[in-house]
Amino acid sequence: MAGKQDYYEMLGIPKNATDDQIKQAYRNMAKKYHPDANPGNKPAEEKFKEVNEAYEVLRDTRKRSAYDQYGHAGVGAGAPGGGNPFGGFSGSGDMGDIFSDIFEGFFGGGGAGTGTRGSRAQSSARRGSDLRYDLSISFLDSARGKEVSLEIPRQETCATCKGSGTRSGAAPKTCPACHGAGQVRMTQGFFSIMRTCPTCGGAGTMVENPCPACGGEGRKKTIRKISVKIPPGVETGSRLKISGEGEAGLHGGPRGDLYVVIQVETHPVFSREDDHVLCEVPIPLTVAILGGDVEVPTLDGSVTMKIPAGTQSGRLFRLRGKGFSNLRGLGSGDLMATVIVETPVKLNDKQKQMLKEFARLGGGEMYPEVQAFADKVKKSMGR
Repeated sequence: MAGKQDYYEMLGIPKNATDDQIKQAYRNMAKKYHPDANPGNKPAEEKFKEVNEAYEVLRDTRKRSAYDQYGHAGVGAGAPGGGNPFGGFSGSGDMGDIFSDIFEGFFGGGGAGTGTRGSRAQSSARRGSDLRYDLSISFLDSARGKEVSLEIPRQETCATCKGSGTRSGAAPKTCPACHGAGQVRMTQGFFSIMRTCPTCGGAGTMVENPCPACGGEGRKKTIRKISVKIPPGVETGSRLKISGEGEAGLHGGPRGDLYVVIQVETHPVFSREDDHVLCEVPIPLTVAILGGDVEVPTLDGSVTMKIPAGTQSGRLFRLRGKGFSNLRGLGSGDLMATVIVETPVKLNDKQKQMLKEFARLGGGEMYPEVQAFADKVKKSMGR
């Protein structure tokens, strides 16, 4: 064992390194000295083997403990579990993850595959993609519901070849390169991996005489017109799923689904809070003082609402059942009308004189809130 480099020094890490630090150091060294990155470089190949040996020991808690106590002698050929720098490689998910990353760098993606013959060919029948349609509707339509007509661009099964992709309508033939597996084995250095078959693109089958209408894909781009019912009560972000209205599947696969995503436009009078409709209703000063009737807008038209005498600005009135229908069938919300008392403007001289006389005749009992505020100020200031 004399002369062998210390495993920690080899990976450039301290003796108290964490598992993540060990893994990252190994990943960097393995990529640096991998034979495919250094073709024909024997020293690099030997260094790569040494790095693997160091990682195989330090990643294993038991082996690392023996190495920390006895050095290389503790993990040599005579030590329990020693003597194989690649021991446990085939069954180690940890090593597999790291080598998968390395393979992606050298082979352009796609680590070692585990698929069996025919698995790719079976998967050539694929479900069509789901589609999304963003639909903008008015505030009132979101409250009342509406049936809309949509034009959806999507892939449809080719009518000429009925989805087979072949000119004659016959089924595609098995790929001669991968024999239907969809993968081929490649050997690089002393590693052997599976990668996607470049001949059939992983489908496992090939179209020799493609359909002239769809170019062999089995699908064509078309515009599909469908009618969609928007239920009352939807709001921005609501998603409506229309099953089977997505893209057509490949080679007999099922259709995807269509998702209609709702965007509700703003309204000049109304706003929404949960299932309630909110609005502000300005009223004349005289109605606030003496009481009276005012017209209040709702989702179904205007209604008359009684304003009691002495109503203050900001008072909230609730009109039950005049809000949105609950999408889960839990009844309806309310309309919440907030009255805003408007102070009169552009008074003539006679009106101003009348108001001065009104103010002269008034007393503290006319303005209880004003009087209460003044009392609070006096008390808080110690007067």
